[in-house]
Amino acid sequence: MNEPRALTVLQVVPELKAGGAERTTVEIARAIVEAGGRALVASEGGRLELELAAAGAELFRLPAKSKNPAVIWANRGRLIDLIRRFDVDIIHARSRAPAWSALWAARATGARYVATYHGVYSAKSRLKRFYNSVMARADVVIANSDFTRAHVASEHGTPPERLVAIPRGADLDRFDPAAITEARLEAARRHWGLKPADNSKVVLLPGRLTAWKGQREMVEAVRLLVETRRATGQKTDFLLILMGDAQGRDGYAQSLDDAVREAGLSEVARICGHYADMPAAYRAAGIVVSASTRPEAFGRVAVEAQAMERPVVATDHGGSRETVVDGETGVLVAPGDPQDLARGVLTLLDMDAADRARMGAAGRRRVEERFSTAAMAAATLEVYRSATSGPRSPGLKG
Repeated sequence: MNEPRALTVLQVVPELKAGGAERTTVEIARAIVEAGGRALVASEGGRLELELAAAGAELFRLPAKSKNPAVIWANRGRLIDLIRRFDVDIIHARSRAPAWSALWAARATGARYVATYHGVYSAKSRLKRFYNSVMARADVVIANSDFTRAHVASEHGTPPERLVAIPRGADLDRFDPAAITEARLEAARRHWGLKPADNSKVVLLPGRLTAWKGQREMVEAVRLLVETRRATGQKTDFLLILMGDAQGRDGYAQSLDDAVREAGLSEVARICGHYADMPAAYRAAGIVVSASTRPEAFGRVAVEAQAMERPVVATDHGGSRETVVDGETGVLVAPGDPQDLARGVLTLLDMDAADRARMGAAGRRRVEERFSTAAMAAATLEVYRSATSGPRSPGLKG
């Protein structure tokens, strides 16, 4: 029996920063190469370029972030050229604007079109719903959670034979507690401004600085926690770290800094920038928080933190309901509710260290069973194989 032909896959992603779509692009590129295929990426580039090159992929620069209709149409021609030049089998879009270019290029060349929903897109008008629908017009639509799959089916009526849920995964080699040296832990703590003798329990909320990630609610929750500690005569033995890029939202970052200062929390709350060694950061923390006020389509933070054996406080909606087991691997709290967020954090802070460790170990086991990068990569490669042999989607007629 002949082995299936190795595929050439062109992934299209706006940028190569440190978000979930970008990280997954690199992980799937590596899997394509390891399977004997050729991995191409069309993007404006970014900080993950070196990792992409190390994975064996080839980067082609184009203005994939632009929403300008003229640029989107011009990108169609650029993608057609790449598809024909490299005999591309699959073009895989990971965002809406470049997905239009990818769809048109696929229809012009005969390449199969795959799209991944990395988020749940809202639509308040028929025009916006049409714009979003480009992701649902693919030969195969990948949703990054059961929550996202249900949304796509409801919003666009995508038939189940063209819609598959493939949860994002954590790289269990990279996110391995045993691989974290003391030096890496100390480097993370120095990034947060901690001294070696500081024994504060770190409550880490990682993620880009944007309002829906819940940093404001977290600051208010910490204010309530400090108030509770003082009222009962207890020491404030924890430190909140808000860690992530502002990505141009300097006004929001400044407002967070102002909120910390005005609440008198400067000694117990700090805002830090991006940190590359996330496995060490999770491990250096005692508790990790995902406080998103809108549903996370998947929730990478919760899974990566659990892979590092850290209990998680997460808001009770969206993908978090699939990735965090309340009372077993973490605590689920009401979205947008600082008081309930404070309750969740306090539950873990006041937990016996051995119980917290057992919760962390349970989280690691669950990630190993359900949310590994290897499982995500294998399922995605199978989608590529099925897309090349299955029926075409209606595309622009859908």
